[in-house]
Amino acid sequence: MIRKFTENDTDRIMQIWLQANIDAHSFIPADYWNRNFEYVKEEIIKAEIYVYEIENEPVAFIGLADDYIAGIFVECRLRSKGIGKELIAFAKQIKKTLRLHVYSKNARAVAFYKKEGFAVVCEQMDSSTGEPELEMIWKNA
Repeated sequence: MIRKFTENDTDRIMQIWLQANIDAHSFIPADYWNRNFEYVKEEIIKAEIYVYEIENEPVAFIGLADDYIAGIFVECRLRSKGIGKELIAFAKQIKKTLRLHVYSKNARAVAFYKKEGFAVVCEQMDSSTGEPELEMIWKNA
């Protein structure tokens, strides 16, 4: 089930955020994510977040800022089970356009977004990590 985020979800969502980032971005030192943890925790409450839960337990979420996907995060043990696809489908129902940035080295995520109809607009350097990233966009036909 997908539902709107509540502040009671914060600790669980942040656990998912940290572990998913460390797991998906082995090319970025884990310390980067740990250093940004508190900042993200403060900002997440301000974002438009939708939580995917199983048996009343949050296991994934999507963060939106207008038409920008700040991220899709799925518990590591539940990846490749269609949860990310459901979150993207949900976002496509409520937005006419979706944009995002994804690290070029995160081949799994790049392939996922392309499969979901996103197109690469440009490649640039992420100034905070020094890693190349793609800007991708999806538009409702």
